[in-house]
Amino acid sequence: MKKITIYTDGSALNNPGPGGYCGILMYGKHEKIIKGGEPDTTNNRMELLAVIESMKSLKEPCDIELISDSTYVLKGISEWLLGWIKKDFKNIKNTDLWKAYYETSRIHTVKCTWVEGHSGNEFNERCDKIARDEAIKQKDNLYN
Repeated sequence: MKKITIYTDGSALNNPGPGGYCGILMYGKHEKIIKGGEPDTTNNRMELLAVIESMKSLKEPCDIELISDSTYVLKGISEWLLGWIKKDFKNIKNTDLWKAYYETSRIHTVKCTWVEGHSGNEFNERCDKIARDEAIKQKDNLYN
């Protein structure tokens, strides 16, 4: 199985508001950037969408190290998801995205690693900037 590192981040201006996400996928010396946004969303949705869209871009099962500054996403994946599935996601926010994550992630093995945001980690900082730029694009599209 290929070993892939994925850095992700999400941003929402005014939270909720215009949002953006970014994933940076690394395999050996290869790097791929996944990015996008939505006009009206939350930071948590963008954080999770960054993970989903990054995993969707993979063409085969992979051994993934997911690196994020979002404890919501990382704990959701590593601690809470199985319990949410058992209770059929009752009273869980962002159910649509958590279900999408589960379906997308099933073929992969995922190890979660937390990185402190805005602490100088090169890839986390790049993800943060790209996600924020995508949110700004969404905001600009609302007023143009």
